[in-house]
Amino acid sequence: MNVYEIVTAEIIAKLEAGNCPWKKPWNTTAPKNLVSQKEYRGINTFLLSASGFPSPYWLTYAQAVKLGGNVKKGEHGHIVVFWNVGTERTYFKKDGTEKTGKPFLLRYYRVFNLSQTEGIQSKLGIMDADSKPVPSIGACDTLLANMPNRPAIKASDRAWYRPSTDEIGIPDKSVFHSSEAFYATLFHELTHSTGHASRVGREGVEILNTFGSEAYSKEELVAEMGSAMLCGVTGIAPVIIENSAAYLRSWISVLKGDSKLIVTAASAAQKACDYIRGPQADEVADVETQQQAIAA
Repeated sequence: MNVYEIVTAEIIAKLEAGNCPWKKPWNTTAPKNLVSQKEYRGINTFLLSASGFPSPYWLTYAQAVKLGGNVKKGEHGHIVVFWNVGTERTYFKKDGTEKTGKPFLLRYYRVFNLSQTEGIQSKLGIMDADSKPVPSIGACDTLLANMPNRPAIKASDRAWYRPSTDEIGIPDKSVFHSSEAFYATLFHELTHSTGHASRVGREGVEILNTFGSEAYSKEELVAEMGSAMLCGVTGIAPVIIENSAAYLRSWISVLKGDSKLIVTAASAAQKACDYIRGPQADEVADVETQQQAIAA
């Protein structure tokens, strides 16, 4: 696989994560190299900014070691491309004429976000100016704590659920636009996880489906409806309902507007939500019910 194919695969992987990188509910800032303080340019800006990490600073493995730190175990580097300019030479074109020039070869190397390293940030006294604390929401945290057999949740450059390892990945809370956006995204992935055989079980979840296929689209409908329902019972629905509705519409259009899918997806989403809320579901604040009681 050449460099062009590698970069193309990286971009496609980000697109196939379920959301277009430029429409993610978390912030991105201009990425720059920690050592040189120079901002990355061209395609590198897209590749790194779309990663979802909390820090704008990036560095190579060698740079991390030289600064007295190291890369955390299990972390993976991200591609940065550059043009390697060769020495000037003379060569013959197809028509037999001579031409002098320097060859340009596209090369790449891998860098790590500062948050993927240890022993560097505190030593250098680095504070990420673009990173802001995102407060927790009590009802959402209670719901998470009550979920039985909850999958492992780990920091990642994007949001995902991996059935093979039964893990959820999600960007750092500090890079999200709001607390509500963070929890809505996490609820989406939690709903996906209920399709695992050890929980509710749902056809198609543990089988790798092609992005954009009917099975994939149906599962996305279930996950987003489940997220919307969970946002409802925790009282954050008014903030995220617009984005949720737009997301659902996009998948319905993929499925040729079959309105019956909403009914079946809603039923599956309800089962998922009931599982996630667990035996202590009544302790989770149903804001709408409380408001009705107060109004009465």
